[in-house]
Amino acid sequence: MQVKIHKYFKDELALSDEDAHNLHINYYRTYGLALEGLVRNHKVDALEYNRKVDDSLDLKSVLSYNPELRQMLLRIKNSGQFDMLWLVTNAYKNHALRVVSFLGLGDLFDGLTFCDYSSSPIVCKPMKQFYFNCFRTIGIDGDSASQVSRLYFVDDSEINCKAAHELGFGRVFHYVELGEEYEALKQKSDFSAYYGRGDNTDKTKIHIIRSILDLEKNI
Repeated sequence: MQVKIHKYFKDELALSDEDAHNLHINYYRTYGLALEGLVRNHKVDALEYNRKVDDSLDLKSVLSYNPELRQMLLRIKNSGQFDMLWLVTNAYKNHALRVVSFLGLGDLFDGLTFCDYSSSPIVCKPMKQFYFNCFRTIGIDGDSASQVSRLYFVDDSEINCKAAHELGFGRVFHYVELGEEYEALKQKSDFSAYYGRGDNTDKTKIHIIRSILDLEKNI
């Protein structure tokens, strides 16, 4: 995915590798979605971007059925602890559905809130409006602290997890796969404010999971 995005920045905006990389990172950090920066500042057609980037990915070569992941999600779904499992993504709907299909997980989710590339401006995580759009879809009053506190949120993006934490989600889990990302996260000046000691003992803070299969034992 990152290679495709980089190529799009470089080719469509006629940038050097360094400038394409820097602009991509800047837009991601500013808007939560690089595409949002492209649409706002360069009038890029978001659906054309989706065709050239997301839809062009050979998902068969990078994704495969994971029986352990499926069984874990099934146990969580059948535990009675949650009313529903809801997929929330910054991808456009067709890419999101392709991904969960290749992973063999599509039937486990009760619904999907996706980033609508056909709308302008694009609304995506970590924007408050995106979360509130999701709340309305699942029948949650976003202004009710008691209702929002019933929700659990799992994401691999630091800014998305921080946004969910600030909105008052009951539990927030940050999936950090790469070691260098984990080490950099611990050096952030606001780490203790969001993650506590980083040992997952404080349930009011964001929990870090290094393997997605560790989710079950942490909830």
